[in-house]
Amino acid sequence: MNFISGEIIIIDKPLGWTSFDAVKRLRGAIQRRLNVRKFKVGHAGTLDPLATGVLIVCTGRATKRITELQEGMKEYVAEVKFGATTPSYDLEKEIDATYPWEHITRERIEEVLPRFIGHVMQVPPVFSAVKIDGKRAYNYARKGKEVDIKAKPLEIREMEILKWEAPVLTLRVLCSKGTYIRALARDLGEALDSGAHLVGLRRTRVGDYTEQQALSIDQAVEIIANGPLEFPDNPEK
Repeated sequence: MNFISGEIIIIDKPLGWTSFDAVKRLRGAIQRRLNVRKFKVGHAGTLDPLATGVLIVCTGRATKRITELQEGMKEYVAEVKFGATTPSYDLEKEIDATYPWEHITRERIEEVLPRFIGHVMQVPPVFSAVKIDGKRAYNYARKGKEVDIKAKPLEIREMEILKWEAPVLTLRVLCSKGTYIRALARDLGEALDSGAHLVGLRRTRVGDYTEQQALSIDQAVEIIANGPLEFPDNPEK
């Protein structure tokens, strides 16, 4: 591997890890292998700690491709539970309200899904990294401050029901950069005259990179530590 010229490493991010945790682990392994104190490593497209799946990690000169790579369409498998909401729209926060869900049927879900497909506007979660007056929205949310978050344009290209075991809906979603699946769960709950929150999320694809190509953190560290090592012809560039 040629970490300086640039490698793209596809990681299956574990549950509970931040994207930065994964990058930090791989950066440390590369620094030990190259015997350097600093080395440039970054990721394309953040995953929440409660999500698993495809995380693109770039090293060396490949970090210049991060903007390009994170523009790719993303595919998720999401588990949405109806009948309750949380402030974060997922399991990060405790349930704050409950709603009836017994009236929701697969047929009714199929009726409302087309509303969310195409070029749509979505209001990001308050507990998110969206910037408001130069600060992240979650900084306001954690202090209990109310903020006005503007809706943002995005594209949801495909939505497919994989399973309906009331009150939990499992969906495959193909969407653009900037889509919050947590916010989609919120909006689906409202559209179905109930409440909903995300109870599971896995990213299965980013652009051309799929979960079948992804390595566990331990597998990636092992390859970094013991795989063949190359160096660029012009290391000063």
